[in-house]
Amino acid sequence: MKRRVVVTGIGAVSPNGIGREAFWEATRSGVSGVARITRFDPSEHAVQIAGEVKSFDETLWVEPKDRPHVSRVVPLGAAATAEALTDAGLDWRTMMRPELRSMGVIVGSGGGSQEFTEEQYRLYYAGLQKQCSVYTIPTSTIGTLSSEISMRFGFRGMSHIVSTGCTSSTDAIGYACRTIQSGVMDWMVAGGVDAPIAPLILRGFMVMRILTASWNSEPERGSRPFSKDRDGFVLGEGAWFFVLEEMEHAMARGARIYGEIAGYGSTCEAYHRVRLEECGEEPARTIGMALEEAGIGPEAIGYINYHGTSTDLNDRIETRAMKLAFDGRAYKIPGSSLKSMIGHPQGACGAAGIAATLLAMRDKTIPPTLNLNEADPECDLDYVPLRARPLEFEYALANCIGFGSKNSAIVLRKL
Repeated sequence: MKRRVVVTGIGAVSPNGIGREAFWEATRSGVSGVARITRFDPSEHAVQIAGEVKSFDETLWVEPKDRPHVSRVVPLGAAATAEALTDAGLDWRTMMRPELRSMGVIVGSGGGSQEFTEEQYRLYYAGLQKQCSVYTIPTSTIGTLSSEISMRFGFRGMSHIVSTGCTSSTDAIGYACRTIQSGVMDWMVAGGVDAPIAPLILRGFMVMRILTASWNSEPERGSRPFSKDRDGFVLGEGAWFFVLEEMEHAMARGARIYGEIAGYGSTCEAYHRVRLEECGEEPARTIGMALEEAGIGPEAIGYINYHGTSTDLNDRIETRAMKLAFDGRAYKIPGSSLKSMIGHPQGACGAAGIAATLLAMRDKTIPPTLNLNEADPECDLDYVPLRARPLEFEYALANCIGFGSKNSAIVLRKL
């Protein structure tokens, strides 16, 4: 029989709450983490809001003397990893070398150290070359992000990065499951982190005309997935990590289990750098692959965590894909978009959705989609508008759609 993979630890550093329970309490209560940007002065930009992680003490994870040489993703990712390990009952500080060799890391990140690299360019072109970091090259290389996580916890197993745009962390978790299922590892740390809130990155998204510039005076209303008056997404940041284990391994040590990663699917439409085909066929096929691996039919899914970016095309195409994947039953499955509360944390968004879904399973409550006062007529499914809803369910789907016309989906099962 195929080895089964379960989640035994969750860590979260989110715009609407630092720590797993703070993140979940805010999420199910419909508390937005979107506000005016504080990481730099946004006054000269048409877009001035984002989902920032605030009141976060980076010095707990990076010494002040080292901070000029690492990106913000490092302390964010380290904090979420530490919480996931502690939640799983693991103390990395007391692990011996053989145990540390058995622990691997797979990190999903769309941009990695983009914010750090942008700062190095700024210093260089301002004539401040001597202020540039001596680690500009290794830190700017996205692959070093997983090494930074491994070094902080002493993990000596595989240390890999997955960067597939918005699907990065969903794919990282899927690949970590494959690694455990194949028998290579018994447990893994996997998840996602991104910190793209910087002037040039913001400007880059603005010129693509996919950010909303309509809600600077009311930031918490800016992210409006599936809403009739949505006009773009809100940039976000954050980190969500998990301890994944082979099920018998977890049970043998008496670990608390949140749920099972029951199925994973991934495809590419090979269509466009940014856009998806409007028919929605490939996202629907991806969902079908995840359902097949989970050994269930569409009728088993009780909740959908939508990608739901708040952009015109994405929300309509995702809705269309769900109708293809679930046929008429799509109208009966409640689902919600976490981005309505935290913005879009790029490659970390899949991990954020999986964390929220596992906690929703635990507490039998599904989170709402904020700002959905009037839905787009073409987005006519049950997106749990405005308020959380009590619901007990066994299976859930977490869906992701990314740049480069990529699609990823994970099926979660409550045990």
